[in-house]
Amino acid sequence: MNILIIGSGGREHAFAWKIAQSKKCEKLFVAPGNAGTIQVATNVDIKVDDFEGIKNLVLSENIGMVVVGPEDPLVKGIVDFFKADKKLRKIRIIGPDASGARLEGSKDFSKAFMQKHGVPTAFSETFTKDTLEAGLAYLDKQTGPYVLKADGLAAGKGVIITENKEEAKASLKEMLTEGKFGEAGDKVLVEQFLNGIELSVFVLSDGKNYVILPEAKDYKRIGEGDTGLNTGGMGAVSPVPFADAAYMQKVEDLVVKPTMAGLQAEGIHYVGFIFIGLMNDNGNPMVIEYNARMGDPETEVVLPRIKTDMVRLLQAAADGKLDKIKISVNPKSAVTTMVVAGGYPEAYKKGDLMEIPVAEKDTVIFHAGTNTTSEGVVTNGGRVIALTGMGRTMASAVRKSQKMARNIKFKKKYFRKDIGKDLMKYLEK
Repeated sequence: MNILIIGSGGREHAFAWKIAQSKKCEKLFVAPGNAGTIQVATNVDIKVDDFEGIKNLVLSENIGMVVVGPEDPLVKGIVDFFKADKKLRKIRIIGPDASGARLEGSKDFSKAFMQKHGVPTAFSETFTKDTLEAGLAYLDKQTGPYVLKADGLAAGKGVIITENKEEAKASLKEMLTEGKFGEAGDKVLVEQFLNGIELSVFVLSDGKNYVILPEAKDYKRIGEGDTGLNTGGMGAVSPVPFADAAYMQKVEDLVVKPTMAGLQAEGIHYVGFIFIGLMNDNGNPMVIEYNARMGDPETEVVLPRIKTDMVRLLQAAADGKLDKIKISVNPKSAVTTMVVAGGYPEAYKKGDLMEIPVAEKDTVIFHAGTNTTSEGVVTNGGRVIALTGMGRTMASAVRKSQKMARNIKFKKKYFRKDIGKDLMKYLEK
């Protein structure tokens, strides 16, 4: 089968790396891809939301499966586009339609969905430009920390958390009246702050059945010790020590099952990945958010731990046969460190020439914001490259990942040196 992956980040390189290992994959294409995907697939210069261009590629290359990596084309309705086209409707496409992608595309919708279907989550209120004064009055009644979330897609950066009430009020005004996050901030959720440690859980759904993939924890803040601005993710760890079998059973019973039942009750035939962002609140899972795709950089630690043939797994999801598959997982730990451009997540430079060593044993290099030029590989984004280490212990995986991160060379590179260290206390018990 010929397969197309849509996207250009570390997540898509991880999928390409994994899918290329399958005997079921004949030719692999990535649109638009990066300097890493070109090592295992054919890159095609088509934007992720150029649906006509994607259609032409699928038909000309006899592609039998399309895997949609990022959220933007899902929210814009690429699955609906395929289903409405006579020439495309029989192509297997991994990702939810626009109605399902609202779980990520609108935080207001997803919050209402959780409340309606009994999924544990923080209480919140939603405000618009017209209800700004009510929003400011609402903040007056709350105690910090204050959490403000842009309703729409904001590339993982549409969340503001502050201890300062006046700062929260100023941020609410900026979001609703000054377009701080563009259209994504036309609605803003003011949400209860949850104290605890975050966990990412990933579900692959065929519309009725599901499998739970290995869990992970990511690191969103730019600074060590979880300080500074939010980013798209500075690293990830899998498995997560506190997420033992008993805890994961709670997650399945309290979160996954009501989520799946809710989708079916709403008439949403959800095929694809559901990312469930959780807070471990004194041993109880509370849902922070849903995403309609795999997380990044969590994918870079989740996929290396999956032993099951990825194409077989995706095929079963597309064909409604996930109940026929049992997923096999490597017990080793995986840790990824994201190396980013200086200045990220604010202004940063692109086009810096990189030196990338050969991956050492039990490590994988996943490109994110990179491009190939006549001079070599150059930086092409804020989050540049992810270095995943595998080991029998988390400590050994951390060492391998961090060593590779140190060995990557380009101007003003930056990476967090504390990935995984906060979880070591759970392993010392």
